[in-house]
Amino acid sequence: MTREDRNRADARFNKAARTAGEARTGMAERDAALKAVTDNMAKLKALRLAREAAEPPAVAPKKPRAKPKKSADKGPALSDWLAGQQSGGRRT
Repeated sequence: MTREDRNRADARFNKAARTAGEARTGMAERDAALKAVTDNMAKLKALRLAREAAEPPAVAPKKPRAKPKKSADKGPALSDWLAGQQSGGRRT
């Protein structure tokens, strides 16, 4: 092995080691951020549950049912309508 080959191999090895070290620190940073977010969510949930426990439950007001509308003017009976259609020339 020449000196140049050895330097190239050392550079590759050092680069791989440096990349692995950066990956570990990156993972630690992500884990720390995830833990901070999870802790904040747990704190907010505890505060919400405490606030809800202190308040009486809100009762939703009942809405009156809508009454079905009845039409005052009913059309002719079906037999009358059919007779009118037939005498009017609409026979199919």
